[in-house]
Amino acid sequence: MNIVGPRTPRSWLDWFANSPARNLIFGLAYMLVIVTGATIAYMLDGWSWGDAFYFVIITVFTVGYGEIHPIATPDLRAITITTIILGCTGIIFLTGALVQFITIAQIQILLGTKRMKTQIDKMSGHVIICGYGRIGQMLSEELRAGGMEFVVLELNEQRYNESMTHGNPTVRGDATDESVLEAVGIARARTLASVVPNDAANVFITLSARNLNKNLEIIARGEVGTTKSKLLQAGANSVVEPAHIGAERIGQLIMYPQSSSFSDNSERMRTLGVGLRTLGLELEVLAVAPDSPLAGASIEAAEHQASGSLFVIAINRKNGETLSRPDPATVIEAGDGVVLITRSGRSGPKIS
Repeated sequence: MNIVGPRTPRSWLDWFANSPARNLIFGLAYMLVIVTGATIAYMLDGWSWGDAFYFVIITVFTVGYGEIHPIATPDLRAITITTIILGCTGIIFLTGALVQFITIAQIQILLGTKRMKTQIDKMSGHVIICGYGRIGQMLSEELRAGGMEFVVLELNEQRYNESMTHGNPTVRGDATDESVLEAVGIARARTLASVVPNDAANVFITLSARNLNKNLEIIARGEVGTTKSKLLQAGANSVVEPAHIGAERIGQLIMYPQSSSFSDNSERMRTLGVGLRTLGLELEVLAVAPDSPLAGASIEAAEHQASGSLFVIAINRKNGETLSRPDPATVIEAGDGVVLITRSGRSGPKIS
């Protein structure tokens, strides 16, 4: 058991020396006590509050405009001498603490920036996240959980600070600027995710990124339906529409509540999703439209038709019945909610 005893003089010295902020606070508190005490002392000797405070200020800051009232009595001389000695000493300490605080803060920023640049320069096959809004934050958490290297690119100071607080490698800059993209290693990157909440900016970022790296996988966010074609023409490999995904998810919860557990956002399902993606697989819940090639087909036939790109693990009938481990001969009906494991990057038959 470690027993902590009283601090030795040396430990108190270390305690102050190792904390510029604490020194600054101590210096301010010390000067407040000196100024207050000296002002009260002059007032007790018959001076007004304004004259006493003014004289104390010009004394401790060594301005020396002259005496407001004659310092003729021994009491006034003692007060003035004490104020000069303690006040000037406090100002020297406070000035040193302020310089120390500013200097160390600047050094920490400089070292942090240099360390961040070194870390990014070593990255290869990483992901660049353009924008640290709600989607950018969730994406960074997913990538961190999956052990993927990434760097965040954010222009807004508040969101930049939030990303830094969360421990993300972050660069503050405009993602539409090619020099900024080069600074985050776009030539060595594997994927760029442009999730800025502005369609025009996402199109411009996609154009710039494709121009700098022809082999880069670009996933862009599109808010308006008409933007999707523009992003694809600009060079995006995939376009994600948050509004469409949100509506699809709400529809699943309404139509197939029993199957919603397969795609919820719990820690267990997120871990499962990360594990599947590591193997190149995705877990999806899809609705079978009446004109879908799967409507009326058996599970066995559907999987054969997809050439191994999907596997049915559960079916939620439109009447509420859930088949957790359906027989291969089970027929998929229009309106069913089908829980699938699909191979990433491969497209099977259209279900919705």
